[in-house]
Amino acid sequence: MIKLKIITPLGLYKEGEVEEVHLTTVEGETTILSNHMPIVAMLKTCKCTLTENKQKKDYAMAGGLMQFADNEMRILSDAVEGREEIDIERAKRAKERAEVRLQKRDQDTNIKRAEVALAKAINRIHVYNS
Repeated sequence: MIKLKIITPLGLYKEGEVEEVHLTTVEGETTILSNHMPIVAMLKTCKCTLTENKQKKDYAMAGGLMQFADNEMRILSDAVEGREEIDIERAKRAKERAEVRLQKRDQDTNIKRAEVALAKAINRIHVYNS
């Protein structure tokens, strides 16, 4: 078992024991099981799948940092939402706004911010629909 803590700027989001954690680092997709070698990795905006009591639960994760050692994992992320917490209509509106900003591309458009907003919205929609 892995002792897991997920922390956001709002505080402790989730704490408990899980059998496995599947997420995407900047190096690619990875699954962490008990007794995995120690690792520290930057996370992409991704779907994070936790296996708890043989049940898989999906979360939309807005990037962050993951550290694992001695069967303890800490994930620091700007935002995390479980599938049931996602407001799908809000996510769709956020996606549309980001797409409009990217198509506009004038001198006032912060391209990087729009790209990040689009990636987060698409991830939330993907997690909701999975």
